Amino acid sequence: MARPKILVVGAGFAGVGCVRRLERTLGRDEADICLVTPFSYQLYLPLLPQVASGILSPQSIALSLRRSKKYRTRIIPGGAIGVDIKAKVCVVRTITDEIVNESYDHIVLAPGSITRTFDIPGLVEHARGMKTLAEAAYLRDHVIAQLDLADASHDEAERTSRLQFVVVGGGYAGTETAACLQQLTTAALHRYPRLDPKLIKWHLIDIAPQLMPELGEKLGQSAQKILTDRGVEISLGVSIAKAAAEEVTFTDGRVVPTRTLIWTAGVVASPLIATLGAETVRGRLAVTPEMTLPGADGVYALGDAAAVPDLAKGEEGAVCPPTAQHAMRQGVKAADNVIAAIRHQPLQPYRHKDLGLVVDLGGRDAVSKPFGIELRGMLAQAVARGYHWSALRTNVAKTRVMTNWLLHAVANADFVRTGFQSRKPATLVDFEFTDAYLSPEELQEQVASGKPEATC
Repeated sequence: MARPKILVVGAGFAGVGCVRRLERTLGRDEADICLVTPFSYQLYLPLLPQVASGILSPQSIALSLRRSKKYRTRIIPGGAIGVDIKAKVCVVRTITDEIVNESYDHIVLAPGSITRTFDIPGLVEHARGMKTLAEAAYLRDHVIAQLDLADASHDEAERTSRLQFVVVGGGYAGTETAACLQQLTTAALHRYPRLDPKLIKWHLIDIAPQLMPELGEKLGQSAQKILTDRGVEISLGVSIAKAAAEEVTFTDGRVVPTRTLIWTAGVVASPLIATLGAETVRGRLAVTPEMTLPGADGVYALGDAAAVPDLAKGEEGAVCPPTAQHAMRQGVKAADNVIAAIRHQPLQPYRHKDLGLVVDLGGRDAVSKPFGIELRGMLAQAVARGYHWSALRTNVAKTRVMTNWLLHAVANADFVRTGFQSRKPATLVDFEFTDAYLSPEELQEQVASGKPEATC
């Protein structure tokens, strides 16, 4: 009999965790394993703000999937753009723009999420995100470019707009991005003697009444005070009404001249989920505690793209938050359930009690809440960086990150821009490829006309 084919979609925390568990547990003659991903690396997302600010190099948080020779998973370089659960076919657009059909016996959907946007005039055209490695690298270049261009300009209005920066989103990503990049521009001031330090302004806004409400009121206020003391202007209960190339209008009527709008106001499940035509919970695929899709044979979903019931909370309707610690553990449990299905054993539900949250604000500042214990300052910073360091999957990545941290502590920041996409303004759509997915009609046409490729 032919070996069953396991197709894993996505190389984030959930997808890679699943693949590694499958490789270590399944015998070579039990199943073929394929991983669909446009990039052959796993991105450690929580450290993206430190890449944007130059504390870490991009390479240090991109963990290669091809480094070890012992792994047997076949990597399909491309993105999944549609899934037909009845035909058991996943449609993949390869990096050469070829569209192929991948048949499967078991599919694990871990495509992650994309930046959540709203119908705000000018938002998609002018905002930058913080969701991909390319966005972080681009944003660093962009911010340093604003300092260079302001230094070269003789127009006061242009200088003002280039030296004001707006970050929308008071969650972890937005708060850490504002904190790290504000430190970068502050450290750069002595390299630009012609610039008036008073002109450099960072704005952090959020529609919520407090920063990072998941941390609790006290820690949220502590983070807010740290940023305010640094000079970051924080506006809560506020969002943006419209965006333009050289200014942003807030919902409270203020108009801020700026060339930099960073949008980190939450995430939504990958558009791939919508192609399944299945029930969703706030855009995330509704699954059982075993992470299976009800009524679909051999379909599992997890991570940011799935509403996995949070059994540890004991609350009806509670689902696991889209965090790295849940995604990593869900990947392992999903792999165990796929193996159990292949071996005709019972599946087990996912259960994990949240370990807490850490927020690195750069320098010696951080707020952390491990196991419900509220920490601030250097101790919180040690916990935050210790957690991130230990969560890195390979020793090579751990060595690179630790070396970067030590080098930055000793030598401070550099202000070199590479010219990355310097001649093309790149925004959300350019980096996250949100327009690449198939409509239901296109999916059915592709599945009906295309012959599945046996790539594993």
